[in-house]
Amino acid sequence: MATRVYNLYEAKSSFSQLVDRAAGGEEIIIARSGKPVARLGPLRQRAAPRQPGGWEGRVYISEDFDKPLPPEILSSFEGQI
Repeated sequence: MATRVYNLYEAKSSFSQLVDRAAGGEEIIIARSGKPVARLGPLRQRAAPRQPGGWEGRVYISEDFDKPLPPEILSSFEGQI
């Protein structure tokens, strides 16, 4: 669908119809003095809620993953090469 530009006054007068058209997939640009200032468009449907888990058996985390870094590696992170 083509994008149509509406001046603010025109958009205020027919806001309900513009919302219906946007809900139908059309993108509406609202302008003030001929300069685009806002976009009215359809909301994207959210994907299904994420389910935790699913990586069992595919990821290995070492027992000492949160152990302090050795000094030679830590100094690189701190910019002391």
